[in-house]
Amino acid sequence: MNTPSSPKIQAALRNGNYELRGQFMLGSNYTFLVDVHHEGATFKAVYKPSKGEQPLWDFPDNTLALREVAAYQLSEALDFHIVPVTVYREDGPHGPGSLQQYIEYDVEYHYFNFTVADKEKLRPVVLFDVIANNADRKGSHVFFEDVTRHLFAIDHGICFHEESKLRTVLWDFAGQAIPDELLAPLSSAGSWFSRFEPYLSPGEIEALLLRAEELCSSKVFPRPLQGRRAYPYPPV
Repeated sequence: MNTPSSPKIQAALRNGNYELRGQFMLGSNYTFLVDVHHEGATFKAVYKPSKGEQPLWDFPDNTLALREVAAYQLSEALDFHIVPVTVYREDGPHGPGSLQQYIEYDVEYHYFNFTVADKEKLRPVVLFDVIANNADRKGSHVFFEDVTRHLFAIDHGICFHEESKLRTVLWDFAGQAIPDELLAPLSSAGSWFSRFEPYLSPGEIEALLLRAEELCSSKVFPRPLQGRRAYPYPPV
């Protein structure tokens, strides 16, 4: 099981000063690499300003950055620690947005060329995606940090819709039993409402809690639904 991130990184992202270093050119939304300075240390982070989000027909405008933070909160509530530390800051150089710990990893090593052993480690990500209702789990959005081999998952701006939107390349465990140790944190899901209230609508939180309840009942990883698209595009 993954371990929590350093308290120093958490404090830096919440309280540090940050400056732009450059822009990530891939993707439809504005995303920037920044340096965060705090108590004599500097950390790399990814800044996604809300006003740089492209409108989506099925998600409310200017909510993707908030959903990024909700994804981190879900990862922590589940005790999976797979989402890098992510906070919402009002004081960004391009306005309010999410600020996420930057992870060094091999961009050439992703889901589609993982070893069998590494794919076996992805059950927490799969369960997380079902609960988060992730509409865009691409193969490059899950990876292992270079030095520690800590498992991470990123890009959660289009999660937590009230309607079923699950689109993922990670169908490896469909129909299989969910390990008890992964289900255990869901026993406290009833107390999660206030945790997500700053980031999601009441309806979205209720839908999240319902998905958790259904998984506790079925104890099985779901299969792709018939009659709707189950994979993201592009898949990488």
